[in-house]
Amino acid sequence: MNPAPHGTRKIIHIDADCFYAAVEVRDNPALRGKPIAVGGSATRRGVIATASYEARKFGVHSAMASATALKRCPHLILIPGRMSVYREASRRMHEIFNDYTDRIEPLSLDEAFLDVSDCPRCHGSATLIAREIRQRVADTIGITVSAGIAPNKFIAKIASDLNKPNGQYVVTPQQVDSFLLDLPVNRIWGVGKVTAERLEQQGIKTCADIRAYDIFQFVHKFGQFGDHIHRLAHGIDNRPVVSEWRRKSVSVENTYDHDLPDLQNCLQKLPELLESLQPRLQRLDTDYRIQNCFLKMKFFDFSQTTIERQQTTPNLGDYGMLCEEAWQRGAVPVRLLGLGVRLLDLTDTSGQMDMFETDSI
Repeated sequence: MNPAPHGTRKIIHIDADCFYAAVEVRDNPALRGKPIAVGGSATRRGVIATASYEARKFGVHSAMASATALKRCPHLILIPGRMSVYREASRRMHEIFNDYTDRIEPLSLDEAFLDVSDCPRCHGSATLIAREIRQRVADTIGITVSAGIAPNKFIAKIASDLNKPNGQYVVTPQQVDSFLLDLPVNRIWGVGKVTAERLEQQGIKTCADIRAYDIFQFVHKFGQFGDHIHRLAHGIDNRPVVSEWRRKSVSVENTYDHDLPDLQNCLQKLPELLESLQPRLQRLDTDYRIQNCFLKMKFFDFSQTTIERQQTTPNLGDYGMLCEEAWQRGAVPVRLLGLGVRLLDLTDTSGQMDMFETDSI
């Protein structure tokens, strides 16, 4: 397969370095150089949201149980989150981004894509624009961000990780092919652990291995999702930077201080979860339609399962049936329950797959 032209787009992926932790160090300089993490209390089954680089040296990372983090790093400084402060820092970052382009696609509070293809600042150089943005964030907000600069979103996001913290990495259109050849398959958007293992069982470990197949062979071997993988392995990603973010789902969940020992205890928690979900659904605009309802269950050993069924009207009876089915998959104490819905966005006519959530072939 011959790659399509990479075009002249100039995409920057900005990613803050240890965002929550960096804000805490900014506001309390005495924490600088110490292992810190932002997260919930270890005595209340909390989890880590962000860890500083000093804490990461001990194996502390996001989504880890706070109790586990403290075992790995006994002198870890655990700080409760301050979301209002983080949102303000994020808002100020976006004010800086807006000086360069109105094509901004936020992925979270601390990262975003910017399309600066038509930006006249810094002589139109995306490399210089990224450098200037990083300097302005450091000077005015007091934290550091890293950047990836590339002809498309897929490569820019990978590149932003390569010179962290407080650095940037540029992949020009001419460098795309050489940049991708040795890239492991698990770095391709949409390729999760299960898919990566299946590919590796077939001897496919890098993008170069994928390129050994033509598109027809690969789709025949791995199904329609193989087309997505094959294109990204060739550096082909034509998705635009989408300024207006639209929801894919709405959900609520709760981690319990004490494990729910059996199915009956789980069922008793569903009414309060559904009560919390309903106001969020009522705030949705009329361009959304509910497609599916789902229930998430995390067991005491941190294994988890999600049950999903086509249903346009969330109700307690259906969530009860989902809960029973989920419980049977583990039949052990439960630490977390969540309820939610998948949404159809009636304004989305692109038909593009969600590359962030796909993990199947």
